[in-house]
Amino acid sequence: MGMLEYKKEEEAPVVKALIVDLTPKVATCLLPGLPAYLLFMCVRHTDFDNDDEKVKSFLTSTINEIKKAVKTHYADVERVTFWLANTCRFLHTLKQYSGEKQFQTKNTPRQNEHCLRNFDLSEYRQVFSDLAVWIYQTLIKNMEATIQPSIVPAVLEHEAIAGLTGSKPSGLRSRRSSRAEDTPEYSLDSLMKSMNLFLRVLTQQDVDPELIKQIFRQVYYFLGASALNNLLLRKAMCKWSKGMQIRYNLSHMEQWLRDNKLQESGAGASLDPIIQASQLLQARKTDSDVDSVCDMCSKLTVPQIVKILNLYTPVDEFEERVPISFIRKIQQKLKERESTDTSLLMDLEFAYSVTFPFNPSSIALETIEVPEQLNIAKLVVRC
Repeated sequence: MGMLEYKKEEEAPVVKALIVDLTPKVATCLLPGLPAYLLFMCVRHTDFDNDDEKVKSFLTSTINEIKKAVKTHYADVERVTFWLANTCRFLHTLKQYSGEKQFQTKNTPRQNEHCLRNFDLSEYRQVFSDLAVWIYQTLIKNMEATIQPSIVPAVLEHEAIAGLTGSKPSGLRSRRSSRAEDTPEYSLDSLMKSMNLFLRVLTQQDVDPELIKQIFRQVYYFLGASALNNLLLRKAMCKWSKGMQIRYNLSHMEQWLRDNKLQESGAGASLDPIIQASQLLQARKTDSDVDSVCDMCSKLTVPQIVKILNLYTPVDEFEERVPISFIRKIQQKLKERESTDTSLLMDLEFAYSVTFPFNPSSIALETIEVPEQLNIAKLVVRC
């Protein structure tokens, strides 16, 4: 019947085995989302018995243990991803078997027979949705902390186009000098490796494709915002040759999205401010270019545009500084904008709202076996 029966006194060991003791490494050999399915099969039996207290206790224990597992391993991308995937799968399963017609459109007749009969767990769905948001935020913070040291070396300092700049910008000390010899240097390569690692873990743990898109949109926003904020504070970076290098480095990040079929995620658009800043460094800056420059910088605020123009450093003695008259005309033209954003630095704490689009499973509960690796065979009975 696709249910798991357990005794009330076995609740804690069952939940512990399925949540605390289960590692992503073991889980990769099992059915994706297996902990979520097994937890729900336990819920189904409490519904079958119409035991209100038992289901409340079980769901509360489940929530608390998932929180504990994530808090204990908050710095482990794989573990946090594992519980993001399983919390979302549990949430989808609560909907799929709720008996509500809007969630039954893709169910088989057999799956509809397995819908809950006695309990309305819609309030718990909101709790699990909130839990998934918290896990998602934990994962994003983890990913941001991982890539943060690589952003400036990868986007602003990496010089892939030979001959554009003869030397490093003044004020930049060698990164090797301050680190142990065996520590790999942060670079564009290390940033790309981090992105590949994130995608591999998200895919291995069977995170919903729509959620993967949202994750990379948020990570790319942080990447672009960090790069732009650093550019705005470093005069030595504000010159024509650097604009070209930065644009070339960002093209690698855009190509990575295309290579991994994430170009529709909105992640590329979140790089627009730093891309436009790099284009502003390369643009002609004469009075006849005022309109085109303003149009090109649609994602930059007025203070950001003016700051970059003021910081702009001529390449050599043959290039003039940006004329004050040009900057004033830019400011006058930008007064026509509807946007009232006057911030100079981008908000690194900004977060897009996350959603978990319903994603039903075709897996029939009665076909799910309880693997020996989970060590709950003696605690539950399939029925």
